[in-house]
Amino acid sequence: MKRKLLGFLYVAAVTGVLCGCNGNETTGGDGPVTTQAAEITEGASTETTIADAPPTGNVSGAVSAEVTPAEATPTEEPTATPTAEATPAETSVPDGIIEVKVPAAVNVPDNEAMAFVRDMGAGWNLGNTFDATNCTWLSDPMDYESAWCGVKTTQALIKEIHNAGFDTIRIPVSWHNHVDGSYNIDSKWMNRVQEVVDWAYDEGMYVIINIHHDNEDAFEYPSYDKMDQSKKYVTKIWEQISERFADYDEHLIYECMNEPRQVGTDHEWWINDKNSAVAKESFDCINQLNQAIVDTIRANGKGYNGSRYIMVPGYCASPEFEVIDAFVLPEDSKATAENRIIVSVHAYTPYSFALEQPGTSNFDIATRKGTGDIDSFMKRLYEKFVAKGIPVVIGEFGALEKNGNDDTRVQFAAYYVAMATHYNLATVWWDNNAHNASGECFQIIDRSSLN
Repeated sequence: MKRKLLGFLYVAAVTGVLCGCNGNETTGGDGPVTTQAAEITEGASTETTIADAPPTGNVSGAVSAEVTPAEATPTEEPTATPTAEATPAETSVPDGIIEVKVPAAVNVPDNEAMAFVRDMGAGWNLGNTFDATNCTWLSDPMDYESAWCGVKTTQALIKEIHNAGFDTIRIPVSWHNHVDGSYNIDSKWMNRVQEVVDWAYDEGMYVIINIHHDNEDAFEYPSYDKMDQSKKYVTKIWEQISERFADYDEHLIYECMNEPRQVGTDHEWWINDKNSAVAKESFDCINQLNQAIVDTIRANGKGYNGSRYIMVPGYCASPEFEVIDAFVLPEDSKATAENRIIVSVHAYTPYSFALEQPGTSNFDIATRKGTGDIDSFMKRLYEKFVAKGIPVVIGEFGALEKNGNDDTRVQFAAYYVAMATHYNLATVWWDNNAHNASGECFQIIDRSSLN
C-alpha cells in the first residue's frame, strides 16, 4: 500500500507503532484546561534516529513509503504489536521519517475489537466545523459549519486527508442549535452532516460521529438535578442518528458524548478528590448517560446498529477519570456481537507542550523532554483496558503551534503515535484549521489550499 504521507502525524505509523497522551482537549476555543502531570515510566527505550522531516508544505512533497502494518493476523495466543527493528536505522529509515524505538512488546489480546482499533490507523478531526455552537450573529443555521473554522468542508479536502494516509476521520457534531422544542433535528443540518460522512465513508475511511458541544443545562449535563432532562435529550438525538445511519457498516462509529463535565464550575476540568460527593455524582451521571445512549442505539434494531462499535467517555474524557473504578462500561447485552464498547479518551499531553499557553514550545525525543507523561498515561490505559481485551481510542490529541515550532510538533506526533500503536491505542489528531495566529492553533492541513 503506497501512500503520500502528510509529513506530520503519519511519520510514526510507517514504523509500525502507535502512542498516546494524558490531558485534556481544546474545544473550539473554550475555557482553560487543567491536567495532572503523570509519572515517568521506567524502562522505556530512549534510542532514536531522527531524520529530516519537513512538517510544512504541500503533501505532494512528503515522503512515500511502503507500509507493512503492525496489525498482522494475531496468533492463537495473545500477541504483541511488533516493533520496528532488523536492519540498522541508518539504512532502514528513509529520509523524512522519524524512528521511534518503543519498550519491549506487550501482549495484545486476540479479539475482533483489538484488530478493529489497529485497522483504524492514523486519524484526523474535522474540528471547529459541525461542532460550532451558539453563533447568535448568524441568520442561517447552516452557516455554523464555517463559523469557527472559516471554510466549508469540501469533498476534495476529505480525499486529500485520506490520500495523506489518514484512515480515520472524526466528525464532531453539535446538535442543540439545530433542533426544535421537541429535539427534532433540522433536516438540512442532518443532511449536510450525512453528506460529509458519505464522502469519508465512500473513501473507505472509518468515521466517528458524536454529540459534541451540547453539554449545557438545557440539554446534556451530568448532575442529578439535570438527569431526567439530559436523558430525554441524548436519547432523542441518538434515536434520530441511529435511524439515519442504520445501514452504514462498522466503518461508522458512534461516540456517545464528547467531554461530559459540569460546565461552569470550579471542577469543570479537574476534580481533586475522586471520592468526593461531587465526583461520585458526576461519575454516576455520566455512567447513566452512556448506558441510556447505548440502550437507545441497540433498541433501534435496524441495519448495523446491533453490532456497531460505540465509544463511551468518562468525566471530561480524561484518562485520569477513566482508569478508576468509578468509570463503568455500559452493559451491552442487546448487542448482536461481543465487545463492541470502545473507551473514548482525550489526551493533550504533556500539557505544558501540547496545550498550555505559553507553556513550552520544546519537545525532544532524544533527551526525553516531554515523553514521560505520554509513556505513563498510555501504559495505564493499556493495563486497565487493552490488556483485558477492551478497545481504546484517543479521539483527540495534538500540540499547539507556538512561534513556528512545527519541527518539535513533528517529533511529538511521531512519538505519541508510535507509543499509542505500541499499546494498541488508536489516535485522532485535533485540527481546528488555525495556524500561525493567536489562540489555539492545531492545524496540520490548510482546508482552503489543501496544503
